[in-house]
Amino acid sequence: MKAAVYTNYGSPDVLQLRDIKTPAPNDNELLIRVFATTVNRTDCAMLRAKPFIMRFFTGLLKPKSPILGTDFAGQVEGVGKNITSFKVGDKVFGFDDQGLESHAQYMTISKEKAIAVMPQNISYEQAAASTEGVHYAYNFINKVTIKRGQNILVNGATGAIGSALIQLLKNLDLNVTAVANTENIELVKSMGVEKVIDYTQRDFTKDDTKFDFIFDAVGKSSFIKCKPLLVPGGIYISSELGWMAQNIFLAIITPIITKIFRQKGGRKVIIPIPSDCRRTVLYIKKLCEEGKFKAVIDRDYPLEKIAEAFRYVETGQKTGNVIVTMENNNTFEN
Repeated sequence: MKAAVYTNYGSPDVLQLRDIKTPAPNDNELLIRVFATTVNRTDCAMLRAKPFIMRFFTGLLKPKSPILGTDFAGQVEGVGKNITSFKVGDKVFGFDDQGLESHAQYMTISKEKAIAVMPQNISYEQAAASTEGVHYAYNFINKVTIKRGQNILVNGATGAIGSALIQLLKNLDLNVTAVANTENIELVKSMGVEKVIDYTQRDFTKDDTKFDFIFDAVGKSSFIKCKPLLVPGGIYISSELGWMAQNIFLAIITPIITKIFRQKGGRKVIIPIPSDCRRTVLYIKKLCEEGKFKAVIDRDYPLEKIAEAFRYVETGQKTGNVIVTMENNNTFEN
């Protein structure tokens, strides 16, 4: 089979397309023929091992796993003898932020991982694009108590996380203000947001609206800048740790300050530590089946051009998701 392999950390140039042996599933695993996957921020962080803390999970000096990829959509090709919930031929999709080695024509996955039968009303590309961004967006929401009708601002509204966040929030009947660039204003409006701020024209932190929550889905702002926009008791959540990992410190200190000074309306920072990938996959499957979610796809690349996909994602300018397809899958030797 063909796979995108890397043996050292670095730029997309270290990726090599190689012929390697197709993996064999054990008794508790499925063999999946991958039809679509994505290149996302998690993949880019693993590729370069940045921030440095990534190395404690991916390998201190070099990658423990030679193949990247955290999500997939494909077809079951083989079933371990201990598995009864899936069968050969099932169309499935899944996600694991620790890595699935899905940047390849075939992969194996444990029955314990986050995998489900695909909704019948979406494509492989849509299924692959409906996991990584949704997982982080869903964990933003699960870290707070949201009430119907509250005001929420989403910065980075057209990335994989931001575009998912908007749709999840609108399903909860919330008032959403989105921050986006000029070319994506109509896309954001089509998701039903109440207000769009074009960041190329003005600084959203100077807006006069007050918000219950500010969700920074690109991590390009900060609590200090956004604090004036928060109502008393408002919460700021970012997808990034911030400059000098300040959001970790702020998540610890802001609740303490509020308690010490008895500030009933103290604004706080919360770190959206992601968890429970299985719950996310089952949740998004339900929303897709109900027609309440549609992943935003920017562009797609064949596996042979996966390095180009990484380079594009690293520009930070993608809209929604970048897909990698295995359209020539059946032409390769196993």
